[in-house]
Parts: sequence; structure tokens; C-alpha cells
Amino acid sequence: MQIETRTLKVDDYDELVETMRRAYPQMSEYVWSKKSIAKLNKIFEAGQICITVDGVIAAVALSIIVNYEEFGDDHTYSDITGNYTFNTHISTGNVLYGIEIFVDPEYRELRLGRRLYDARKELCELLNLKSIILGGRIPHYHKYSHELSARDYIRKVRDKEMYDPVLSFQLSNNFLPIKILKKYLPEDEASRENAVLLQWNNIYYSKKPNTMQDSVVRLGLVQWQMRHFKDIHAFYEQVEFFVNVMGDYKSDFVLFPELFNTPLLAPFNNLSERDSMIELAKITEEIKTKISELAISYNVNIISGSMPIFENNDLYNVSYLLHRDGRIDEYRKIHITPNERKYYGMKGGNEIKVFDTDCGKIGLVICYDVEFPELPRILADQGMKILFVPYLTDTQNAYMRVRHCAAARAIENECYVAIAGCVGNLPGVNNMDIQFGQAAVFTPSDFAFPSNAVKGEATPNTEMTLIVDVDLNLLKDLHYNGSVQILKDRRTDLYETYLK
Repeated sequence: MQIETRTLKVDDYDELVETMRRAYPQMSEYVWSKKSIAKLNKIFEAGQICITVDGVIAAVALSIIVNYEEFGDDHTYSDITGNYTFNTHISTGNVLYGIEIFVDPEYRELRLGRRLYDARKELCELLNLKSIILGGRIPHYHKYSHELSARDYIRKVRDKEMYDPVLSFQLSNNFLPIKILKKYLPEDEASRENAVLLQWNNIYYSKKPNTMQDSVVRLGLVQWQMRHFKDIHAFYEQVEFFVNVMGDYKSDFVLFPELFNTPLLAPFNNLSERDSMIELAKITEEIKTKISELAISYNVNIISGSMPIFENNDLYNVSYLLHRDGRIDEYRKIHITPNERKYYGMKGGNEIKVFDTDCGKIGLVICYDVEFPELPRILADQGMKILFVPYLTDTQNAYMRVRHCAAARAIENECYVAIAGCVGNLPGVNNMDIQFGQAAVFTPSDFAFPSNAVKGEATPNTEMTLIVDVDLNLLKDLHYNGSVQILKDRRTDLYETYLK
């Protein structure tokens, strides 16, 4: 007999379904979809584990990583999985959450369940996660529910006065019961919709720097004065000045405006607008690398406004998320303004996604993008809690469009929205004459937030910084207990917004 523990693959799906149906004959209609297995494998391959016996799948364990502080000890299975979308998974989280485990009855005497738990514990230690948490079923409870409360049943199982095939096994694997979760899994009739919140602590865990251990995130916004620079080193000095200030104030993020490096266009003013932007794009890689070094040096995540890149004869408007651990993500502006098309021939990007950071999931759109409500709504459905919007607006009319749309996005998506733009004049650079801006952080509109739904705002048209603390736990409370609960109350039976 050959027993192997390995990563579950999408190609294993048909075998997985048969094994699950044998393991849960009373719940055989609730098998995992192939789409769900494919997504779990894509976002967290190491967390999807199976055991084969002579090449046949005999046991499976599925997991995600979450920032547990966002959910707390009162949650349902639907909450923790993002209504089965798994958008709650975040690679920078602190808890390995078990969302499934089952063993083919034919192989249960081989103690494969213990092997799965050992594999999970090893993964938890390897990833330096604080603990493993799960909602454990109590499938024998229905036999005693008429005479025992769930609490009494759990106590008797814990004291070994009674036996439950799931709970008894989990207790023997050093999982500690924390509390009873009501209505955790509505389809689990055998457990009478109850589950036991169980936890195994990683004794080797060391607190990871910059990981969200509480719910407060500090945002630093740069209201950038357009000015001429004698060379690129002077530009870097100005960028580093702001990063240094934000680092001193322990900011988690620094947000620069859209196209804030366009003063460097001045030497190319003899060229057409498009050709000068192509020349500017040639130094984007160098600027990105330099600012990434600043993010690491000053221990702050930097959203580098946006800069042009030239690729396959096309110009794109790109923002970089430069993580303080050295990782780099990018977002390409999707909605191109008539001005950008006319003068630069810019092309829109085609990727919509949230970004995992050490402070949770964030979204990033550029200026005009925020005026299209579908885009932030898709990001909200993917778990976004903070939306960053670097912008560049010439007139007050243009600024007010961005501002009001950003404020609306915060309300309708139950998130924070931070905007930052350029201010002042830039003579001698074609198509960059005047700028109007006022950095701000917007909130949802309910009792826990400012009465005007503005957490903070800068003085208009003045170079300055805006530093604001936002509390992610307030968003969670709003979602479940708000005066209105917009995301929950959507009539998805009539309409929905989805990513093609």
C-alpha cells in the first residue's frame, strides 16, 4: 500500500467529488464545484491538500488564509469564505482557516485525518501563521438535541462522556473549543446548524512586522506641487522628502497623484505631446525601481501615483503599488479620457483585481476610472476595504467630478476612498498648464463615521500632506449592523455586476 500526501490539483476534481459523496452521504448534494476548487488552487495552492492511497484520493483538506481580526469570533461559514467566493483569502493574513476536511470511510482506519491535520500544522508553522481556526461540525448532536443544549453536548464530548466523530477527533488533535457558532452552516441539519469554533496555536509563531494586528490603518496622501526640476535627482529628492515624512509618522501607505512625474516632460517640449510622453516612459522603470527602494528603506507601502509606459507601440497610464517588503504590483488605467486619447493616443488596460497588502485588501483605480461605479463595485465584491484614487485634474469642474464620484463609491461599497492629486501650474510643458486639487479621505455615511462622510481633507491648491487613520472594524460593523446595509441588500435576483 502506497500513501502519499500532496497538493490537490484541479485534475483531481472527479475523484474528489466521489470521495466527498462517500464521506458525507447525508449531504451528497452539497459537493464542491469545479470552479471553486480551481479558484482555491489558484489563490492558495499550498493550502489545498489531499492524501492518496495507491494513487486514489482518500482524504482532502481545504484551507484559506485570513486576517482574522476582520471577522472575529462571531461569523458564519458564508462570512469567512466571502459567500463562497474565497475573496476573503489574503496571503498576508495571520490565520490558516480550515474550510473543509473529509476522509473516505473505506480508509478511515488508516488515520488519514490525523495526517491531514499534521500537514496543516506544518503549513501553519512554515508560513509563520498565528493559528489554525475552523468551525467544526457536531454531526451526532441531532441524536441528543431534544435533551441537551449544544453547550452541554460539547461539554460531554470534551469530557469524554459522549463521542462525536468530528469533535472528538479535533479535540484529540489539540484543537481547543472557543465558542459555539450559531447558524454557521444552515444546510448542516445533523449539527442543527451549530458548529464549534476551534483553534490550534502555533507555538513557533513570531509576530510579523507590519501585519495588521489591529484594525487601524494610517494613510498618507501627498498633494503634489507641479514644479520644474533641474534633473531627475531633484525629482527623487522631492519624492523622498514626502516618503521620509510619512515614514516618520508611521504611515502604512503613501499615495502620490496621477502623472506626478510629468514636470520631467520639460526637456521634450519640442516634440508632439505623444512623442514627449513616449520619451518620459523611457525612465518609468528607473523611477519605479527607485521608489520601490524608498518603500523598503522607509518601511511604507507606496502607491506611485501613475506614470506612462510604452509597450508594443502603445502608451498606458500605469500606477505601481510598491510594497514595503519589496513586492511590486501594477494597475493600468482602464478608462481613458478624451484628452488622453486626443493628445497621447493612450490605451486602456484590461485587468481588474484587488491587491493583498500587509494591511488588508485594497483597490486601485486612476482618476477617470472612479467615475464608473461598476469598477469599484467589482473590487468591493473581491474584498476591497480601501480604494486609492490618484488623479490629475486641470479645472475645479473636473476635480468635483472625481471628488463626488469617489465619495459615492465609499458609501455604496462600504469602504474608505483616498484621493490625491497635483496642484499649481506648470508652464513650459505642453498640455500640463494648470492643475486643481484637494486630497481627501471619504468614508461611508453612518453613525460610526464623520457626519459629512469626510475623514480628512487638505487645503485646496496648496502643496501639503494629509495623514488620516481609518478603522477597518468600523466597516465590518457597518456591513452587519449599519442603518443601511447596501452590499447585503442588493437585489441580485434582479441584477448583478460581474467581471467578464
